[in-house]
Amino acid sequence: MKKNIELRPNLETLFGTRDENLHLLEDGFNVIIDLKPDSVEIDGSPDDVARIEQIFDDFEYLRAHGQQVFNGELTSMLRVIVADPKVTLRQLADAGRQRSVGSKRQVQPKSINQRLYLEAIEQSDMVFGIGPAGTGKTYLAVAMAISALISKKVSRIILARPAVEAGERLGFLPGTLQEKVDPYLRPLYDALYDLLEPEKVDRFLERNVIEIAPIAFMRGRTLNEAFVILDEAQNTTSEQMKMFVTRLGFNSKAVITGDITQIDLPNPNRSGLIEAMNVLQGVEGIRFQMFNETDVVRHHLVQRIIRAYEDYRSRDDRQLSLHLEGEGARADSDIQTISANPKESAAVQQ
Repeated sequence: MKKNIELRPNLETLFGTRDENLHLLEDGFNVIIDLKPDSVEIDGSPDDVARIEQIFDDFEYLRAHGQQVFNGELTSMLRVIVADPKVTLRQLADAGRQRSVGSKRQVQPKSINQRLYLEAIEQSDMVFGIGPAGTGKTYLAVAMAISALISKKVSRIILARPAVEAGERLGFLPGTLQEKVDPYLRPLYDALYDLLEPEKVDRFLERNVIEIAPIAFMRGRTLNEAFVILDEAQNTTSEQMKMFVTRLGFNSKAVITGDITQIDLPNPNRSGLIEAMNVLQGVEGIRFQMFNETDVVRHHLVQRIIRAYEDYRSRDDRQLSLHLEGEGARADSDIQTISANPKESAAVQQ
């Protein structure tokens, strides 16, 4: 089926740099898009052509209503649309506007798992975001917290992290309390300053509207009307995780993020995040969202690095399994030899 769409003013913005968005749509929907002097011709199955036509119509609607979608955000939104047939460009743009974090930017998912993560945060009081580095777990959680604060859904934001490298014995480190904990909490500061004007962040920090602290300082507190984020949760102990998830008070929301492949605890098997995944799975009001290397939004090399490490780990596990099977087979053979020749075996032992 072929369909011609009139080339309206400013529609070229949808095409992207060097028509990268059109190439994305061609690959994602298995269609051919041909640019003509006064129209765009789309050739493909009726359903796919209809989806492309809806994207063009949605883009024109957003532009006519004064909503600017920049190329980087637009490309990310198109990737989500390609991955999820139930989503439209207009729906994503409207959701991003509702999640506005002030004058600086809107919160837009860059993958289908990120979209599910944002929806889970909106719909549930406690959400676990688990996956490799660079998938936006912490950044999106901080963005949603700021959005909730600006829209007055919460009265404060609390950001926590375990200070594993110092064993949480912060008194032995030089400097003031703030100077002791800042190195461990720097990624949270980075997200805040990227999403809000520096003056506003400083003002919120001074007034304790935004509080950043090691998880050790959460003990004994009840957190009401707060958006609470626990970052690097894979480095919490079982006791710390249980303590944190029971801090939640009235009208509060908690997001716990972590990467179970990067556990820095002396005994990785005691990770509070791994235990929580087993204990809290299926509890009403708690959602788990898993990420993988396809959700990485950093440099494209990061995806390849994560995949290489996963491939290496799986090969290592297979080799260990084969080695253990070989050792077991040799042990069985030795036992059978001893059983068959008990006198000879006894003589050898003597």
